[in-house]
This record gives sequence, C-alpha cells and structure tokens, in this order.
Amino acid sequence: MGVSTVSAAIHITPVVIQTFFRHGKRRAQKFKDSVEEEEALDDIFFDEAFHIVKAFIELGVRNTIESLQSFTNTHVPAPYWAAVAPVRIPLSLCNDAADVLIKWFGPQELKHVVGGERWWQVRGMDGIDCEWITENEYLLDDLHVENSKQLSKTDATILRMEHLETVMLYVHGGGFSWGSINTHRYQIIRYARKIRGRAFAVNYRKAPQYPFPCPLHDVISAYLYLIRPPMGARHRSIQPSKIVLAGDSAGGNLCLTALTVLRDMGMPLPAGAILISPWVDLTHSFPSIMHNSKTDIIPLHGFLARPSTLWPIDPVPPLGGRVCATESNPPPKPGHADTLHPSAYRVQEDASTDTTETVQRQEEMLQQSPKHASHSESRASGKSKALDTDMGDCDIDLWEPKPPKVLMKDPDAVPLELRSQIQQYATTEQLTHPLVSPIVQGSLGNLPPLYIIAGDGEVLRDEIIHLAHRAAHPEDYRVRSGLLREGNRQKENATKFTTPTKVHLQVFDDMCHVLTVFSFTQSAKYAYRSIAEFVKHATNDDPGLEPFPELQRPPSRASVDSEALGEHMAKRSPFTIFSRKTSPKAKNVLRQQSTGVKLYNQEVAAVANQIQNLEQENLSSSQSTTDGFFVMVRERVDIRGVTRDMEPREEMACLQINSSQIGLIKEAPTVRWHEGQKKWDIMFAHEARRVLKHRKRIERKIQDLLRSAREQGLLLVGETDSADHPQKRDASTERSTSMNPIDGTIRSDRRWGPLDLDDEHPPPSAIAKRRDTPESLALIKMAIYHSAPVTHLTVPRLKPLDAVKAAFDPHDDPMRPPRQSVSEQQVQTHIIPGVHGLRIWDAILR
Repeated sequence: MGVSTVSAAIHITPVVIQTFFRHGKRRAQKFKDSVEEEEALDDIFFDEAFHIVKAFIELGVRNTIESLQSFTNTHVPAPYWAAVAPVRIPLSLCNDAADVLIKWFGPQELKHVVGGERWWQVRGMDGIDCEWITENEYLLDDLHVENSKQLSKTDATILRMEHLETVMLYVHGGGFSWGSINTHRYQIIRYARKIRGRAFAVNYRKAPQYPFPCPLHDVISAYLYLIRPPMGARHRSIQPSKIVLAGDSAGGNLCLTALTVLRDMGMPLPAGAILISPWVDLTHSFPSIMHNSKTDIIPLHGFLARPSTLWPIDPVPPLGGRVCATESNPPPKPGHADTLHPSAYRVQEDASTDTTETVQRQEEMLQQSPKHASHSESRASGKSKALDTDMGDCDIDLWEPKPPKVLMKDPDAVPLELRSQIQQYATTEQLTHPLVSPIVQGSLGNLPPLYIIAGDGEVLRDEIIHLAHRAAHPEDYRVRSGLLREGNRQKENATKFTTPTKVHLQVFDDMCHVLTVFSFTQSAKYAYRSIAEFVKHATNDDPGLEPFPELQRPPSRASVDSEALGEHMAKRSPFTIFSRKTSPKAKNVLRQQSTGVKLYNQEVAAVANQIQNLEQENLSSSQSTTDGFFVMVRERVDIRGVTRDMEPREEMACLQINSSQIGLIKEAPTVRWHEGQKKWDIMFAHEARRVLKHRKRIERKIQDLLRSAREQGLLLVGETDSADHPQKRDASTERSTSMNPIDGTIRSDRRWGPLDLDDEHPPPSAIAKRRDTPESLALIKMAIYHSAPVTHLTVPRLKPLDAVKAAFDPHDDPMRPPRQSVSEQQVQTHIIPGVHGLRIWDAILR
C-alpha cells in the first residue's frame, strides 16, 4: 500500500488507543505507589505524540524508501498567516558551490574517496527548490519599487520581507533520506516568528539516490545564494553576520559540515549555528546508541526499508551473509576493507608517522591491556619484529580497523566484516570521513558560536555531548591519530584551528530525538525561545555582545578572570560559565529559569549585574578575549523548562571514551542492525527476488532508450556523426552551448549529465550512473531530450512511435519532461491538501 495518509491512519489508530489505556494504567500505578517524581510521559499529549511519531517511522521502514520519500516530500500549502515565497537556486550557484567542494577535496580524495568530481553535480532539476518563509504580519504593506504592480506574487512577497535583516537558513532532518520543507514548514514558521525575521529553507537532494556529498553540495549552494545572489534573484545580498544556520538531526550534520568547509576555504562564516539533535557519528561508536532505544523515536534496527529497485543495493543477501567473520587477509570482495592483521611494514609505518602521539596513546592502552605490552613497546619504538599473517597477540585497538571491518569487544576475536552498506547516506568505507561524521573532524575550533540541543533519552545523546565539548575544548578532545594520518587536511586542521568555539549545550530531561517536533511541550517551548534569543544575540551588530543572552555584557566585562568569576558565581548564581582555565570547583555553576519570557529576561539582566558587581570588587580584568578566554554554557533542562547544573566532565561517561574508540564501527550495533536486516530479508524474500527481475527489465529499457537516442542523432562532445567509428569523448574538450529549440535545450550552466560518468565510480546507490531504477531512467531521459548538459552536441528529436508509446505509459508524458526522483522533486498531492497526512499532523501538534 505504501506510505500514505490512509495507511498512516490505519497503522497509527490502534497505537493511539493502546497508548491511551497504557497511559492510564501507568499513572494509576504511580499513584498507588506514591511516586511523586514527574516524567515527560506523564503528560497524555506527549505520551500520545511520542508513540504516534514512533509508529509513523516504523511504518516508513516497513515500506520502500521511495514511498516514504514521496509522502514526506508532498507539497502542502502554507497556512494563511504565513508568507511563503518559493524560489529555485539556479545551476550557476550550484556550480560555484561545486567548485568550493572540488577545491576542498582535492584530486586524490575526489578520485579515491568521493568517486569522482562529476557524478554528484548531476541532478534532474534545473536547480534546488527553496522557500522564503516568515509571518504575514512582518511584511511591508507597500512596495516602493518601480513597476511593483507588474511583479509576480512571489517576487512581491520576497521584496516585502527584505527589511527583515535576520535570516535563518534551515536544513531539515530525516536521516538524509526523507523529509522536506513540507514536513518542517510549521516549525520553520515558528522560528521566523520568534526571531522576528525570515527563514530560508532548502529542499536538498536526498540519499540513497543522491548520497554524500550531494546534500552537502546543495546546502553550500543555498548559503552562497544568500550572500551572493545571482542575476535575477529578488533579494539583496545578505551579510553573513545576519545569517544563522539551523538544522535538526541530519540537517544538523549538514550545517556543521558546511561550516567546516567554509572555515577551511577561508570563506565568510555565518553569525552562528543551531544544531538540534545533530547526527554527527554515522559509525554509531557511542554507548547511548545501544542504551536509549526504548526512550527514542528512532527504530531499534535503524532505517531499514522494504526492498525496491533502489534500496537495498543487494535485495538478496550476498553469499556468506551481510555480516560475517573476516576469512582472509585481505578480505574477499565485495568488502573493500582493512586487513585482518597489520603487516610488519604497516606497524613500522604507523609508528614512524606520528611517534609522539602514538607512543602516548599506546602507553595509555598498555596500562589497560598489560598482556600486549611487548608488542606495544616494539611498535612505539618503531622497531617491530617481522610479523607473519598469524598475529594472534595483536590488539585490534592499536591499529584502528578501517570500515567495513568491525571493532570487536574481545580484542583477540577475529573481526567481523560488513558485506552490505548499512547507511543510506554514505558507503561503509566513507563513514569515517570528516564530512560524513563530523565527530571525527580534525578540529572543530574556529567556528562561529554553536547552540546545541539534545534529548537525554535519545540514542544520539552521547555523540552530541561529546561533539559540543570537542568544539569548546579542542585541546582536550582530539581525534584519533589514524584519521589524521589518512587525510592531509585533517592533519592540517588539527594544528591550524585551535581557537575554541563558543558553545551553549543543553540536554533536556526525558526528551527524545528532535524534541522541537513536539512543539506543545514545555521543553520545546523553552527550546524555541532559547533558539530565538540565541539568533537575536548572534546577529546583533554590537561586537561586544556575547552570542548567548546569559553572557551578554560589554567588551570590558568579557575580560573578567574566568576562574575567579566561576568560583564567585558558583556561590551566588545558578548560571554555568566555563573557561579553559576554570578550576574544577567552578564548573558546577548553573541557573534556574522559568519558562516565561519575562523571567528569562530578568535572569539575563541578573547575570549582567552580577558580573558588574564582580568588577566593583576589583577582580582581575587583565585576561583578554584574544588571549584564550573562552566561555561554554552547559545545562540540563527539566520537563518544565527549568535549567539546572550539568555534572562535571569527569563524571560523564561519554567524555571519558578513549579517542581510539571513536569513529569505529563496533560489534554491538553491527550485530543489532544485522538481526533486524535478517528479519527483513526473511519477511520480504519473495519481493527481493521480484526486485532483481524488475531491475533487469529497466536495464533493457534504458539500453533501448540509449540506442534509440543514438539513432535519433544524439552526439556527445568529442564524438563524430559516424555511428560506425565514434571517437572517444575527451572530457577536457571545450563544452558546446548549441541549442535545439524544438525538442529541448543544451544548458550552458549544466556541466555534466548521466552519460558523462564512464570513468567515475560513484556509490552504488547513486542514480547518476545506475541503469536499473525508474529514477535513473527519468534522469537519462531528462538529460537527452529536455535539459541536456554542455557535454551534449545535440538534443535528438523524439520519434513519433516513441511519442505514441509514451502517451500510453502512465509514468511518461511525451509533451513534458519526466518527473524526477521523489528525493529531489516535490510531489503534488492528489487529494485535498487540507487532509493530507502532513497537514493533519501539523494541525494536531498546534
């Protein structure tokens, strides 16, 4: 049936009823046992909403990924009180963003890690769908521009919101594979209202059709669109100091990775970023991924999917299973993995590349594992003995297995090896790349201020907390040396960007992943208000105003000695203020805050007065902001929106994890994923076999299409018009901009198409080079007949017979371009928009 409004209602209705009775039973038991402690699920509305969202996601993973994408990318009208102006970022800006990424990666990384520089620039649409969003009441009543009456409604709306200087660039979440502007529009409207500004939401391409780095490419394009508007754009150039990036889950990941790319390339950075439950470790190497499943909305076994032509890449499990013990050295195909045991040459090479750090790390591990002392000592000295392939005494921790090898709980066990791709966003080998899992960035320093939110009950909690501390204290939380050895930019960044990033971290009691979805709860209301306050302060023109309202003070007050300030406020104030030089006694400072805006502002003023009092007490003010002074705000927030102390770093398990354990695929989550995938393989075994047959039919159809297009006159750059002796295309040949206005156009700003990727190796799920899915067929048709790249010399004329066949195909239209992938192009609803599931859900939450 697929994911639809009807199927969602059928699936969720029993959940609503069961939750209602279960809630009453639980409350009665608590009353009977005289339990006075409150928890979030005591609220019947949150209890119901939590289980509804959880049930919907479970419905999604029981259907194909295309079905879930289609439902969540269905266009629904905005409410009457909102001003929404849809725009499309042109290909020219996408090309500029691509150039930034090409320079960031470099030729070697593009070839060996990304798979080429062309495939991720291929798209079906002529740009990226985005929306300007604000409140109607914020629009100007009159437009004082020439020919204002001739403007379209969209253009007029954009011009009427031009006076709103503050802009939030919002990047939606959804596991990199689903969700859209439409699923998040009401949340974005709420942000725009609270910041009294405007939001710009981007509908980036999604995996697995457009995997890494396609979404990141689109987010950078959106940022460039704001600060460098192309010809024809109605908005003026926006100062980076007036822009704040914001994103939830996968969107938080994309915001952070975009910031690091902009930083590395020396480009203007925005005023700050808001990361709501950011997914920053796709290897799942932190404990909460295993411990918090019952209290989160994320499915137990991850984002699985019913087999389709798109996903999984191998509908039928490969011979030997999707996860198996490594059998040889090196492992058999298709696992392009690390070796079972390191060779003598590798041991010596690793020891010589970064001797100081390696020795220090090995000494720490030596204390934990005395039985490996002899090997550790020889490796640290760089004088290892010749080792054969049977290295039973080699501690797997010491040589950091590369994906798809799995880090085993027992270091003496033969490592498991992944034979199937586990994440839809990136291949297993790419999961440790810093732009895929930013938790392993060489440095998170020198970034604009970050406001980071996590739920205490979510599976991503530990990685979020660790990320916040890595950014604020780069010298205390370093990335493992193996990752630094693998990337020149990683190694350079670790020493280049050492200035701490200002971070405000808040962990909300009893809350699950992306708590802002539950906008009716006190926790979410507090979060929305705190986000608004952060945006207002981060974009303030006063250079002396701190980005966090709790710390607002003029520049002269920012230089108060951090340790004395911390100790003083620990006695007098509930605010948490940390410095790199703050003593342990001063790290337990916090603040109590009401959910009311008035009390919020009163407490901010109280802190400013306290700092002023400290100055009057003649505390030292010699420390300057350029001399290393840094402030981190660390708080926990209860279900009433009241903040309290966050325990010292020494007492937080997720901050005590050895760096050698972070960013490695581990045994427990791998086994759990495999158990779930095995259930899916059994449940959908018959369907998986049908998918393989369907793929072969599409392959034949695409072969016929390409043969027919050649007969109709399709020519590529570097080819002759001789069908018998076509020349091999030279990619360096000057690109043509000729046009055929009858059948279609050759776009001078469309660099590449799906026929230009012979020498590239994109991820196997990418439809840019696939020839066995309906979406890849639509992409090829678009490139040949409607919107050709400049690598095409001609746009062939469709034969009358082909047009007749297309007229009888419900999925084709000879008069219009084919619809592109639902991961890219929005779907128009065939029912009344007001009763679409997305609209109903938003109405329930309001």
